Amino acid sequence: MAVKFILSDYVEQALRQATYDKLEDNSFVGRIPSCHGVIAFGETLRECEYEVQSVFEDWLFLGLKLGHHLPIISGIDLNQELKRESISTM
Repeated sequence: MAVKFILSDYVEQALRQATYDKLEDNSFVGRIPSCHGVIAFGETLRECEYEVQSVFEDWLFLGLKLGHHLPIISGIDLNQELKRESISTM
């Protein structure tokens, strides 16, 4: 898989791993198993899918900001050290 947009591709691949279950009250729960703590609920499957994406994006941005080790998803590794170059080299 050629990575063009690293964050977009990471989100897309993570969401493909999401699992959903119907609960006894007919609502839904969704998780991304490789991303500990990403869990969401919804009255409908569509609402649950939306909530999983929202929770995951918040989880991802907070993890990036705090420097947490993030899971490698479909070969996409966001844990690499950023290389900083001076603006004059551009």
